[in-house]
Amino acid sequence: MKKEEIHLQDWERILLGQTPPVFLLEVFIRTVIIYIILLFVARWLGKRMNGQLTIMELAVMLTLGAIVSVPMQMEDRGLLQGVLLLIVAGLFQRGISWIGFKWSRMEDLITGKCSLMVEDGVLNLEAMKSDRITKQQLYAQLRTQKIFNLGDVERVYLEACGIFSILRTEVPRPGLPIFPPDDKGIYKTDTDAFTEKEHLQACKNCGYVMPLNNDEQCKNCGAKEWVNAISS
Repeated sequence: MKKEEIHLQDWERILLGQTPPVFLLEVFIRTVIIYIILLFVARWLGKRMNGQLTIMELAVMLTLGAIVSVPMQMEDRGLLQGVLLLIVAGLFQRGISWIGFKWSRMEDLITGKCSLMVEDGVLNLEAMKSDRITKQQLYAQLRTQKIFNLGDVERVYLEACGIFSILRTEVPRPGLPIFPPDDKGIYKTDTDAFTEKEHLQACKNCGYVMPLNNDEQCKNCGAKEWVNAISS
């Protein structure tokens, strides 16, 4: 389309494009057909497509979106090539899943491995840095499970699909408080959510707990910022 043919007052072109109005009905029919086929393909790919997606599954979903847009809207493109591409994408996904089932190393290469974020109430800072997970992101996940103290956590895994798996300790122990930083009044309220341990301190950087000695470096990460440890 030449630039001299573009006019802001040309509402027919803006709304309908350069196709006749009857093409809108054709777009509707194409969309219904592709949508039904896409539902069958997504169902065929398995239940995982309805849940949290791995990197490979996300790539397939984006590919499906790119495939279906052209045959639904382009008047010079037929539906058969879109259907063929949907089938090929589905076969590719199923084939990769089968290979991952047979060879675990291939699965690790494609989908990645889970990462240990918290171990025995202490943050794994290297793993968090590698996976670009901030402390507040992790703390928010813990608070949704009604955990306000790192000492109550045995393990936290960041799964390959991006969700957090949280294992609580059987016996609560003192640890770093993980209340929201903007809630300055939490310590001033009468609450049964926590009890401060005046003889224990927790490293603000990693959550390591040791006897009170504000001048000492953290034995785990070397930081010198401390707060009173709390217990649930």
